[in-house]
Amino acid sequence: MKTENLLPDGYQPTDEEPFMNERQLEYFRRKLLTWKDDLMIGSRDTVEALQDGTRGIPDVADRASEETDRALELRTRDRQRKLISKLDQALRRIDSGEYGYCEATGEPISLKRLDARPIATLSLEAQERHERREKVHKDD
Repeated sequence: MKTENLLPDGYQPTDEEPFMNERQLEYFRRKLLTWKDDLMIGSRDTVEALQDGTRGIPDVADRASEETDRALELRTRDRQRKLISKLDQALRRIDSGEYGYCEATGEPISLKRLDARPIATLSLEAQERHERREKVHKDD
């Protein structure tokens, strides 16, 4: 299948077309892949910066500040690594035909929610129920 011609310029999924048709699936696949590519570029940049090693900074305060910056960057990259895993899972759901459907109810997830959070696995209502349950158990 030629995916280049599948999406016209400026295409946005709408509720007027069949849910998770070829165009919508291709739209979300590209969105997920672009997001993943951006994260991977950032990760490579971080690795290169870390491989440069600690520069010989004589001032203790400046050196401490640089180490704090590096620790923050590593925590950020770890969160992004986890996000890349979620992006890969979403891409697999596209391939398996499960993408766009709530894992809890099987109902379609709104296009608006998927456009804002393409890795969503729960409908807004199911996500809110999940968060309320989490909050209740957290308070115990």
